[in-house]
Amino acid sequence: MNIVKKGYKKTAVEFIPKDWNIVKIGEILKIGSGKDYKHLGNGDIPVFGTGGKMLSVDSYLYDGESVCIGRKGTIDKPLLLSGKFWTVDTLFYTHSFNNALPRFIYYSFLMINWKKYNEASGVPSLSKTTIESIKILLPPKSEQKKIANFLTTWDKAIEKQSALIKQKQQLKKGLMQKIFSQEIRFKDDDGNDFLDWEEKKLKDIGKIKKGSQLNKSELTEVGEYPAINGGINPSGYTDKWNTGGDTITVSEGGNSCGYINLIISKFWSGGHCYSIQELGSNVLNMFLFQYLKFNERLIMRLRVGSGLPNIQKSDINNFKVKLPSLLEQTKIANSLTLADDEISKLEQELDVLQTQIQGLMQQLLTGQVRVKT
Repeated sequence: MNIVKKGYKKTAVEFIPKDWNIVKIGEILKIGSGKDYKHLGNGDIPVFGTGGKMLSVDSYLYDGESVCIGRKGTIDKPLLLSGKFWTVDTLFYTHSFNNALPRFIYYSFLMINWKKYNEASGVPSLSKTTIESIKILLPPKSEQKKIANFLTTWDKAIEKQSALIKQKQQLKKGLMQKIFSQEIRFKDDDGNDFLDWEEKKLKDIGKIKKGSQLNKSELTEVGEYPAINGGINPSGYTDKWNTGGDTITVSEGGNSCGYINLIISKFWSGGHCYSIQELGSNVLNMFLFQYLKFNERLIMRLRVGSGLPNIQKSDINNFKVKLPSLLEQTKIANSLTLADDEISKLEQELDVLQTQIQGLMQQLLTGQVRVKT
């Protein structure tokens, strides 16, 4: 027997606060369709697609607060807009809100599993009819405002943290530019200049090894060792490894070929993965990683092939590296690692904020936790 908590009522699906209602989206707002913008001139009114702002034009489709959701393509990334704007035909916008605040609806949209309502087998798609039929919980307007304001506080903290991370990343990028162009140089412990940097080919300072392909049946979503292949992220996990940790990898094929990574743990090097091993005694692994990461765009330009692009082993072998003395490498690596650690700490703090707001949304938007009105 379920006991109804004081101040709550039982519905067909759950217990909700007595003054809340379950409503269909179509009962509280209208959905507008985006339009083509190519006939419009340049201006200062933003045009939005499912991926965000695209450009600016001289006319607007809607003026006011609105929650937008993709009609086709990316259908699970709601946008909250305000003021004058234009949306393309792959992005719905909302208007004519009835007893509902746009910012509250935005957070409610974030909680919806939109992919569940996908109506196409190819490119993901949504229709107005489907969106209008989805049911959400709606508290009184006063509580909607309190909930939206509360969650906005977290959103602003997330935006601030994200901006700080971006700033630190740009500072590190600038530092790398000055270091690897030798605009700034480190000195030894006695204050003397280091020797000039020497130009070497990768094949002269280490051994480039191509990995071995694993069958998909051997990969799992979780496991002890990541399988590193042609992508930026692991292609899966496995219970075996063929490459030791603290190894630099270069993506060999696919859209991200040339991507540089440093894998800390033991891992399985796949068929579209190069690993740099057996470095000479005059080469510091972390320095080489930072140098190659800085030159990642140049390495990506080595790709060949019009279908599935790839980078030839010979081109990686012949890629040139400017190598300072081992002690200067150490000083450079320590300096850049310190910047990486600072960025990593900020990213961890961002993860905490994002986890917190997800938990708060779950509690506040279901009425499990009430905001005093």
